[in-house]
Amino acid sequence: MNIKRIFGAVLTVLGIGSLLYAAIMFVSTASGTTNVKILITFGVLGLVFFISGVSLVRTTKDEA
Repeated sequence: MNIKRIFGAVLTVLGIGSLLYAAIMFVSTASGTTNVKILITFGVLGLVFFISGVSLVRTTKDEA
């Protein structure tokens, strides 16, 4: 298996985890500026990791 595909899969899983964490924090917290900063940080990082991981897996060709 190609190392780029493994790295892409890891990035995708990290992105999904970060987006889920941001969603859970959004649902379970009261309003506050600290919580908003954390939500934005985890949401943006999760989105970047997820998009880059999916595109890396999609564009990498299997060479046996």
